Amino acid sequence: MTDPAALMAFNIAAIAVYLSAFGYLVKQARQQRSSERSWVISFTCTAMLCHGLGSYGTVFTERGLQLGFFQVGALIFWVINLLVLISGLRKPLHNLFLFLFPLSALAIGSSLLSPNGEVFIDHLSNAIVGHILLSILAYSLLIIATLQAIVLAYQNHQIKHKHPNGLVRLLPPLQTMEALLFELLWVGEIALTLAIATGVLFVDDLMAQHLAHKTVFSVSAWLIYATLLWGRHFLGWRGNSAIRWSLGGFSALMLAYFGSKFVLEILL
Repeated sequence: MTDPAALMAFNIAAIAVYLSAFGYLVKQARQQRSSERSWVISFTCTAMLCHGLGSYGTVFTERGLQLGFFQVGALIFWVINLLVLISGLRKPLHNLFLFLFPLSALAIGSSLLSPNGEVFIDHLSNAIVGHILLSILAYSLLIIATLQAIVLAYQNHQIKHKHPNGLVRLLPPLQTMEALLFELLWVGEIALTLAIATGVLFVDDLMAQHLAHKTVFSVSAWLIYATLLWGRHFLGWRGNSAIRWSLGGFSALMLAYFGSKFVLEILL
């Protein structure tokens, strides 16, 4: 699918469905009613179908693989929505769509309005493709974990200040939310470990390949998440400590990938 008009139509349709679904979730939350599971799944599948077709045609072009800052951002949000949709069939994750739907619409809109990113014309080896896929999976899982940490912080704050109303009433118990956060962190840390390990194979010169900042922040994020998981296992860290460490790891991770790409592609 390379027809620009068709790609534009799919992307605009995805934005429209995402925003409509967001409006539905906000309405349900204000009325303190749980969202209908069938409606959420229908909205999500429809938006993701359009989103996937639009992102695929934007990233996989006739000239090669386009991995620009905004194009990759839109692709990552598609992966995040897919993971939340699948995981939400067994675990209470669908509330995260309240954040993901508007962010996904913003990511798609940014990819449409941005200039074309860097295009890799040469054939990519299976090893490099594997590294790229692992990186996208790691970023997606840890972004989901970060959103979970934000929801947990809100829930913790409301309960501590004796305001168990509104959205808090629609959320699972605090212990369930916290356990889910650490499950996401464990899986995300494993994926990040594999992404860093495979990435080392392609490093010849950190400075010449503009990988110094990315490497430093990626390893920093890995260490922060590893420390958090160690503290959880051996010291029983939870609550605000877990939330702060999660957000710290996320900040380093975003600087590792999006920060370096933003500087190289947008500012320079």
